[in-house]
Amino acid sequence: QVQLVESGGGLVQGGESLSVSCAASGNILRVNQRAWYRRAPGKQRELVAIITESGNANYADSVQGRFTATMNNAANAIDLQMNNLKPEDTSTYFCHAGIWERLSDGINQRYSEFWGQGRLVTVYT
Repeated sequence: QVQLVESGGGLVQGGESLSVSCAASGNILRVNQRAWYRRAPGKQRELVAIITESGNANYADSVQGRFTATMNNAANAIDLQMNNLKPEDTSTYFCHAGIWERLSDGINQRYSEFWGQGRLVTVYT
């Protein structure tokens, strides 16, 4: 069964850096567009970065120039490096991916969207 497992995050002071990672496991045939989202307490979920199949990344204006999303195809993983963190970056960060998986019959395949479990990033002044 396909799943996305996140790691990283934590507590840092403003101006410092952190990273979060997201590894996909299971019977994966192909991973389509991947993305990072975040949700701050009391706020709606916000798109942080989208990574296309070619590896190009597009960012929200609020993180442009500070965050970098990279893809590790060999590991079916994506990373989010966050530099010069600000208190307003405090959120739970979630990875998301559209994945084609081979089913247990070994013949059929299915496309589904998956979410990581979320990692908390807290930035204090």
